Amino acid sequence: MTPSDVGATVAAAGVGEVPLPDDRAHAAYCGACGDPLGGGHDAQAPACARRLELEPPRYCVVCRRRMKVQVTPGAWAATCVVHGSVEHSTWH
Repeated sequence: MTPSDVGATVAAAGVGEVPLPDDRAHAAYCGACGDPLGGGHDAQAPACARRLELEPPRYCVVCRRRMKVQVTPGAWAATCVVHGSVEHSTWH
């Protein structure tokens, strides 16, 4: 079952739209280190923000699962098995 199949299954079950793994509105965890947002994470947030400027997220910000990340010269893609894939071009 692919991530898009999982999202379709969840939507068909009436759960609603599945948020993407980099959706800041539903973020509960840091995409760089996987720690829960708030509390003690605030002290290291600037370091994580700098890290995410240079490289793709390693953790899904919604469910904290480790994501499969593929980096190519022109883009990167990060995939959460529950929330699907996010792609970003490295050419600004």
